[in-house]
Amino acid sequence: MRNIVIIDAPSNLGLRPPAPGTVPGCHKLAGALREQRIVQRLGAFEGGVVVPPRYDRGDWQEGDGVFNAAAIASYSRKLADRIEHHVRAGDFPLVLGGDCSIQLGASLALRRTGRYGLVAVDASADFRHPGNSDGVGAAGGEELALATGRGQADLTDIEGLRPYLRDEDVRLFGIRDGDPDREELAALKIPNVTVGELRQWGAADLAAAVVQTFEVSAVDGFWVHLDADVLDPSVMPAVDSPDPDGLLPDELLPLLRTLVRSDRCAGLNVTIYDPDLDPDGTVGALLTDLVVAAFTED
Repeated sequence: MRNIVIIDAPSNLGLRPPAPGTVPGCHKLAGALREQRIVQRLGAFEGGVVVPPRYDRGDWQEGDGVFNAAAIASYSRKLADRIEHHVRAGDFPLVLGGDCSIQLGASLALRRTGRYGLVAVDASADFRHPGNSDGVGAAGGEELALATGRGQADLTDIEGLRPYLRDEDVRLFGIRDGDPDREELAALKIPNVTVGELRQWGAADLAAAVVQTFEVSAVDGFWVHLDADVLDPSVMPAVDSPDPDGLLPDELLPLLRTLVRSDRCAGLNVTIYDPDLDPDGTVGALLTDLVVAAFTED
């Protein structure tokens, strides 16, 4: 059993302000899950905090590309350094975000060490890029496109390692039925499974099949990206863009459990939950329970 090492990555650089003069509250995610004693409950080791730059879009305007790009690139390198250290040591990094742009740090770390896949458990593909949209800007909705080499070079080609992920090494779970990105994903042969399909075919069986594809492919392993908005807003309202018809906890748990318990799984990050939208902490408690149960319960 590998040592679980918890790393805080409290970056909100990839999201738009929820209101003028405010900043996204997802940078409090790690603190909220720690309040629920996630470290103690998992018997995890401390991996410390990777402190992000200040959230400041400056004079950015629509059409200027990704905002906070220089800060995100710098932060991705710092986070990659921390994750790479633990992956090479044989640990299992559990990274508490943050918004989805922290996935760039994980993908960069693994790209440094070999060829890895990604299993994204997310309500959306986060695949917005200049080839399919005139409105790029928030890296938190674009990180998969960036990680696969689509977008501006200062984010897609850090350290000359573009792409961090190959299209054929990406798997998506939990996008909503009718997601507009599905046509492009199909053309690129990026496997994706909607909420409806998960219910039809069974979450645990589908996850096991995905794990098996990585076992017989040329990849060295895979990383899991968990965006809290994959859950239905009836149980997870504390996200920046709640999307109806999501997974319920007892549907997410077998999926997540099957993935993270694979010997091929290199690590996990958790993103987007916003404690500012959860004043009594009940939603944070649910998210913590799900992550803990994925590792500790059968």
